[in-house]
Amino acid sequence: MMAALAGGLRMAAWARALVLGLVVLLSWATTAQAENTLPSVALKLSLDPDTRAFEAVAEIRPQTPEFRFVLHQSLSITSASVDGRPIRIEAAGRRGDIRGWRVALPATGTLQLHYGGTLPALDPRLDHRDVLQGLMPAASPEGSYLPAGSGWYPQPAALFTYRVELSVPATQRALVAGRLISETLPQRGDATYRARFEFAHPADGIDLMAGPWQIREQLVPRTDASPLRLRTYFPADLDAIEGLAAAYLDDTRRYIERYSRAIGPYPFDSFSVVASPLPTGFGMPTLTYMGAQVLKLPFIRATSLGHEVLHNWWGNGVLVDYQSGNWSEGLTTFMADHAYKEEESAGAASAMRLGWLRDFAATPAADQPTLALFRSRAHGAAAAVGYGKSAMLFLMLRDLIGEKAFESGIQLFWAQHRFKVAGWDALRSSFEATSGRSLVTFFEQWLTRPGGPVITIDKACATQVGPKVELTLELSQSSPSYALEIPLRLSFADHRETRRISLDQRRKRLTLELPAMPRQVALDPELRLWRTLSAGQLPPILRQWISAREPRLIIADDSSAADTSAFSAAARRLADALLENPVRQIPRSSLKTGNTPVLLIGRQAAVDAALASAGLPPRPDNPGERGSAQVWTTTDHAHAPLAVVSVADTDALNALLRPLPHYGARSWLVFDGRRAIDQGVWPVSGTEVPVQACH
Repeated sequence: MMAALAGGLRMAAWARALVLGLVVLLSWATTAQAENTLPSVALKLSLDPDTRAFEAVAEIRPQTPEFRFVLHQSLSITSASVDGRPIRIEAAGRRGDIRGWRVALPATGTLQLHYGGTLPALDPRLDHRDVLQGLMPAASPEGSYLPAGSGWYPQPAALFTYRVELSVPATQRALVAGRLISETLPQRGDATYRARFEFAHPADGIDLMAGPWQIREQLVPRTDASPLRLRTYFPADLDAIEGLAAAYLDDTRRYIERYSRAIGPYPFDSFSVVASPLPTGFGMPTLTYMGAQVLKLPFIRATSLGHEVLHNWWGNGVLVDYQSGNWSEGLTTFMADHAYKEEESAGAASAMRLGWLRDFAATPAADQPTLALFRSRAHGAAAAVGYGKSAMLFLMLRDLIGEKAFESGIQLFWAQHRFKVAGWDALRSSFEATSGRSLVTFFEQWLTRPGGPVITIDKACATQVGPKVELTLELSQSSPSYALEIPLRLSFADHRETRRISLDQRRKRLTLELPAMPRQVALDPELRLWRTLSAGQLPPILRQWISAREPRLIIADDSSAADTSAFSAAARRLADALLENPVRQIPRSSLKTGNTPVLLIGRQAAVDAALASAGLPPRPDNPGERGSAQVWTTTDHAHAPLAVVSVADTDALNALLRPLPHYGARSWLVFDGRRAIDQGVWPVSGTEVPVQACH
């Protein structure tokens, strides 16, 4: 569940750039400049979360005669000057809540902008999908978040450096990504917290966070650099959980040491774990901003924390060339989430890959982008490609060139592109250099083609030839053909072994010489290839309904029952929260008609009655009637795909609003309030093909 919530939902620079559509930004070619020649902005600001008052002074030395920038509509410019001389600012259009501005500048001088206003109130009811779609700058006593792409500061260029001096009331703490230069705690007679930060490397945005946090700190000595400053910024209730902050600090240190050995030295001097009142899971340079509720979960430190730490190398240490596609989410998922599963067991890693492939198979073909077009996760379909397919690309690459060449390629890529913008071509060049082979075909087919190949064993027969056995296989794949290295598992009477074969055409017949007669052969049994799975490997999972193009909703309860209005409203809210496309409500009598996915919601008795009257399979033993809510998908392929949400009452239905959308990879679940107490995926048939005698 939380891999989606806190494991990789980074606020991508591409998404930030959406709000800068009114601005003429510098080309990505600016990354060729040395860091000390990049444009810079200095910000001095104050934020009062109680009143949401925000005031700031920005100093910029623009590199063009006409400087264009944007601000959120809640912020107004009170004065503008160059070296103390007033200068005129002109409006330059708007897009939604973002307003564009431009100013003609003299040949030299520093532009100073005074601006401020009352920020919107932070809405604690926002769910993960709202957060993914982008947030406005917002403040509240419980927490304030001003995202990089929300127009809370004038951005001097696509890439820039910055200094920020901030102040908040005594009960609050605040930070931005970067090196902490100084910090002043509230003193008697001066009830203000102040801090200064600097980011001297290329940045594509500034995120500002504030909250009623307790700060815990650990300084880690380093032989080749200044001490590493590790911090937690937790609200009082989270900070009070015994050992939690210390565990986050220790695990952060462990992850930084791990990836410093694998890739290269940690590129910054600090890392902070910052609690958010929203269901966020963002990674910025030097920090991660995670939902406070998520941080309490014990498995987050073993999964999502490492993912976000690794983003300090991939995405924040080497910046992404979003014009050619976002490689950082896949590489981070492969080196973090998937690597942890590999360390757990081969079966655990295979199960993770099966989840990716099932999510992908449940995504309508029209919604499957190519990897070259993936920018950031805005919905489940994009995540299936940008995280799952991309991570599998790196697994297939490691299998192809070998572990040593892969690890050397990672280190070379880091050494050559640290604090630069890099794309897929740069990655390919690094792996070509360390493997000594061309990888053009490999990267081209996985980056530029949507979907994945369908691969089948059409025939498997064997003949005894003296002391040896000749196994004849006929394989085929869908068009257009991929160049594939396919693992085949051969099952004998007393053992199993794996062979790898090449397939780069639509059909291929080959013969393998074996020491004994095989009983069965399985194609890619460990799921190490990105491909479209066979029907036998595809049990219905909730992702099919979440990403359905034309979902339908049926509310099972009788319209004459008590509390019908409130229940129906709650059912529609859940459908809107769960489904990524607009849902059409249809009557209960239409349960067996049509062929597009149906979501059936109702109280337990009403659900059972609706299924019985339609002649559909009854409630399965799992999930049964346990808990306050049961969710399951149907395996009856004779009718339209059906997912069922069965609840005890309206409160139980409302409790599913936030958690249920995170369980797209499951076939059935049992909830006790908001907590999933049991879950599973329907079993599937085997994939081994019996070997016959050749005729």
